[in-house]
Amino acid sequence: MATDMLSSQADRFRLHPVAPRHAAMFCFALLTASCALASFALACATPFAAFAVVAAATLPLRPALLVVIGAWLVNQTIGFGALHYPIDGSTIAWGFVIGAAALVATVVSSATLRALPQGRTPLVLALTLVAACAAYELVLFAVTPALGGEGAFTLAIVTRIGLTSAVWLAGLVAACEIVRLIDPFGRGRAIST
Repeated sequence: MATDMLSSQADRFRLHPVAPRHAAMFCFALLTASCALASFALACATPFAAFAVVAAATLPLRPALLVVIGAWLVNQTIGFGALHYPIDGSTIAWGFVIGAAALVATVVSSATLRALPQGRTPLVLALTLVAACAAYELVLFAVTPALGGEGAFTLAIVTRIGLTSAVWLAGLVAACEIVRLIDPFGRGRAIST
């Protein structure tokens, strides 16, 4: 990750790929497209913790939550529509739990980013991802007594999902950095008077 990802602006947002007025739309497009790709490639292991970190690092909490809901809706639409998840009570319940876990991960990401000092963005994003992954997995694990699926919480599986999220976070941050460098919306251009 680039070490200059932090904008020179002294605000709490760690990623500045586009001008603030375009941030919500950019983040929505980035995460829903990424979620579509991840949903086809990974199905149930979509890296919502990574999506939560990027949303929280780019947007205020409320828009970040809306963007994550959008990504979750894409995931569920692909799962039930294209991947033919079984339409039964348990699968539908797990879908809602995954959505709730993604929202909790977003809230935790936002709180973690606010609590950590500015600077050292790669380290801060990595620590935020650890917190987001923990929150996401804890929410999922909390419902296993009611919905089953305890076998999905082995150390190997949780580690694989965490590493997958780390790779996705690195890729999403790289995409944000590339967009920032390309400057497609002209935010770096001086305004002529």
